[in-house]
Amino acid sequence: MKLVTIILFILIVVSCSGNNLEMVDQIVDVSCGQCMFDMQGKEGCDLAVKVNTTSYFVSGAQIDDFGDAHADDGFCNSVRQAKVKGHIKDTEFIVQSIEVLPQGNQENSSES
Repeated sequence: MKLVTIILFILIVVSCSGNNLEMVDQIVDVSCGQCMFDMQGKEGCDLAVKVNTTSYFVSGAQIDDFGDAHADDGFCNSVRQAKVKGHIKDTEFIVQSIEVLPQGNQENSSES
């Protein structure tokens, strides 16, 4: 019986550690992954966030949800900052909420 309990415990630990989730609740850089963060792997223009020094494509929000991405102040032409909540899973940021900050309130977040 002890052996069965030990095996179950090991299986639970291994299955939980495979999720590779990193929770994020901070101000980050946000922009077009391809145009401004030089990301590869997708065609066109896609919303991305830069958490610390690593860029992630966003799942759960689209680039045009925040206005015209190709406008002068759009995400394909500028890097903005946003208060985000969500988690990183593998190479993607799964967004729970994203609030783009007014341009006058931009901070240096890429070192956070």
